[in-house]
Amino acid sequence: MNYTYILKCCDGTLYTGWTNDLERRVKAHNDGKGAKYTKHRRPVKLVYYESFSTKEEAMKREYALKHLSREQKLALISKQE
Repeated sequence: MNYTYILKCCDGTLYTGWTNDLERRVKAHNDGKGAKYTKHRRPVKLVYYESFSTKEEAMKREYALKHLSREQKLALISKQE
């Protein structure tokens, strides 16, 4: 399974990505092994995710999420909660 996700850092920054192992990715970010943008903004919390059967579908959705404004991302997060 492939996942598109949004992580929220402790300073409020939102980080979007995709992975095939969601639990391992969140743990890596919290251990300081995530992307360069989250290394100094730990801890992170998983606030949104979607699952896809193929990597290509997840990557397309990640691309779409990255181009949303912060307000649009927050609205998407609030719908999932």
